[in-house]
Amino acid sequence: MPQYLTPGVYVEELLAGPKPIEGVGTNVAALIGVADNPDAPVGVPTAVNNWTQYTNLFAGPGPSSDLGLAVHGFFLNGGQRCYVLNIGKDGSVGGTSSQRGISALEPIDEIAIVAAPGFTDAVSYEAVISHCEGMKDRVAVLDFPSGIRDLNTLTRAATASGSASSSSSASGSATSPSGEGESEAEGESDTEGADETPPPPPAPGRRGGPGGGPSEEGSAARATDWAAQYGPYVWIVDPVTGKLVLAPPSGHVAGVWARVDGSRGVHKAPANETLRGAVDLEYALTPSEQGLLNSSGINAIRMMNGSIKIWGARTRAERGSEWTYLPVRRLFAFAEESIQQGTNWVVFEPNDRTLWNLLRRDVVAFLRRLWSDGALFGATEREAFFVKCDAETNPPENIDAGILTALVGMAPVKPAEFIVFKVSQYVAGSAGGEEAQ
Repeated sequence: MPQYLTPGVYVEELLAGPKPIEGVGTNVAALIGVADNPDAPVGVPTAVNNWTQYTNLFAGPGPSSDLGLAVHGFFLNGGQRCYVLNIGKDGSVGGTSSQRGISALEPIDEIAIVAAPGFTDAVSYEAVISHCEGMKDRVAVLDFPSGIRDLNTLTRAATASGSASSSSSASGSATSPSGEGESEAEGESDTEGADETPPPPPAPGRRGGPGGGPSEEGSAARATDWAAQYGPYVWIVDPVTGKLVLAPPSGHVAGVWARVDGSRGVHKAPANETLRGAVDLEYALTPSEQGLLNSSGINAIRMMNGSIKIWGARTRAERGSEWTYLPVRRLFAFAEESIQQGTNWVVFEPNDRTLWNLLRRDVVAFLRRLWSDGALFGATEREAFFVKCDAETNPPENIDAGILTALVGMAPVKPAEFIVFKVSQYVAGSAGGEEAQ
């Protein structure tokens, strides 16, 4: 309480209104790979805001690497800011004893999307997924391998014993995006005593369908709520050489995520969106083949009415999970981080009813904005969300321990994935025709 000792008029400012919770950004990506420029910084995440800035730091005179193609695709599809992590020629996504890998991204809060273009082996998948699961504020975009001959392999998770064939099919074939063969580091990591070198992938546009017979090895990432997987590879024009090359789609997909976040919001599924810069697909998927992938949590890229589009919006979550849909997972990650950062002022405040009411007021105001933007389902606020912070959620023993607990519930809007029209005949003039008036 201020003390008034001298007679006079005193003016004081009172904080009467709510403290707004601002939504965190969701369109900043981190792209991991090997840069073409041997003098580029290694193991240090570098913020890049346009393609020219990337070329000045990371590009080389020759054909673009998977990393370069991904960064170009990210900006071409609507991305505006990303972090580039060059792991070096002999590095790995997870890092080595002498070189940091994906862990270098941990201190950067603004990252919301993570991709390692072209890294389709089990070890790389695990490094990216574990990073996102641990951070809980970012979601991974994964590629499935190039040259898949049996789509049944995408119904099973890749393992370390089968990762050599997966990675070589993406980087060692004549149709690889970078045009480079398998590196010495990859060759040394092959398991001794392997039966034989895997055959080269089929020519673009040809591969076995879902009925091609069983396969012992899997090609998909393991089940997780924090990643979405896409394929097949896409044909694009190398921005450096001007030649047509086969590229992993994750960089382009990350750009679409950023584009949709800016135009519609994180609650809108980044699907039924054109993949800019893609001129063809490695192979075309039929509806029945996509049904196999969709039920396994794999998002297909398809040619639809003359346009190459993302035609799926699922995570790699297990069947029946409440995090099946990508926009639901990303919406909750966005809301949780926004609330966490927007309520830091509560720490060390007196833990009483006044604080509970203030906290509840601020969170309700934030969720009300989400509801009005169409991110939450319900005709009324009561149907769309609730916030409970009172004596029931904060018993005396918790107060004595310095703990304040608030329960928040949200009803997310889920994408209309299956559109069904039921059509039947009716007799003209019957009661059923009145509905069409």
